[in-house]
Amino acid sequence: MKYLLYGANGYTAQLIIKESLKAGIQPTLAGRSADKVKKVAEKYNLAYTVFDLSNPEKIQEELKDFTVCLNAAGPFSQTAKPMIEACIASGTHYIDITGEIAVFELAKTYNKSAQEKGICIMPGIGFDVVPSDCLANYLKENLPDASHLELAFTSIGGGLSHGTASTMVENLGEGSAARVDGKIQKVAVGHLSKKINFGEVQHYAMTIPWGDVSTAYTSTKIPNIVVYTGVPKRITKMVKFQSLFNPILKTNLVKKIAQNWIDKNLYGPSEKENQTGKSLLWGKVWDKDGNEFSARLKCKEGYLVTALTSVNICTKILNNQFKSGYQTPASAYGHGLILEIEGSHMTAIQNDI
Repeated sequence: MKYLLYGANGYTAQLIIKESLKAGIQPTLAGRSADKVKKVAEKYNLAYTVFDLSNPEKIQEELKDFTVCLNAAGPFSQTAKPMIEACIASGTHYIDITGEIAVFELAKTYNKSAQEKGICIMPGIGFDVVPSDCLANYLKENLPDASHLELAFTSIGGGLSHGTASTMVENLGEGSAARVDGKIQKVAVGHLSKKINFGEVQHYAMTIPWGDVSTAYTSTKIPNIVVYTGVPKRITKMVKFQSLFNPILKTNLVKKIAQNWIDKNLYGPSEKENQTGKSLLWGKVWDKDGNEFSARLKCKEGYLVTALTSVNICTKILNNQFKSGYQTPASAYGHGLILEIEGSHMTAIQNDI
């Protein structure tokens, strides 16, 4: 079984390497920086290759001997398109760990080409969006005529990786998104906010442009979707004024300053934080008649979840367990996919107060 891990020198990629080796799988490592990729490969005694994404023929040549390409190199708005097109040309399954709505929407456009090639295209195989996609599908199964879906997540412990922060910088000033009557609409970040009972904690939360605005619609067909994340209440007040500063936030100068700070200060959660942190999710659906159903999901710390779900899905595909074409994690494997990860628990809520 062979798979290529691209972006192997990143924080999350190295978690994926460790979990792959625990599962008895040896990925071939790849990336754009020869020195960085070689260093990681030597650390784990793995084969590696080096190539950038500027030459389609070169990418195809590199991919031709691999069953699966797992792209862990963000921002995915820059890396997904050339990788997906090369995977289609080489007949290689494409998976990645993005959470970017635009990347999900882009990937959908390759559905027919992937089906014709008999390969799977599945972005978002990490914390973005496996737990929330599974929760959304569980909710849908319990209220099949649902017209509205709300999802929310928060974390206890953990931290932010360099790659995630860099993607956030790229999207500075871009606002948020929600699904309204089946279509993605631009809205202000934090256009909705409320207190949510996650079970172990009650936390104030605001809406953000999370990937489920795209993926949950694909897997559930629910036409109205918003996603919240837990934040301090004061933050929800601050973001109300963000639109006034969006033109400044979009400038290259501001993004460069932010990126420089990230480069110097962020790597990712410690191993202890990975092991002790946890993620809490909440979801609710309702239909036009006023019927409601709510549930909660608890799982491990987000970056560790990403490593575990990535290896799990990659292993399934390597074992020929996949659906061809564009897929979300839950559309391919059902809501029980996240429950295959030790420590994950999903429960219906009797009285959602």
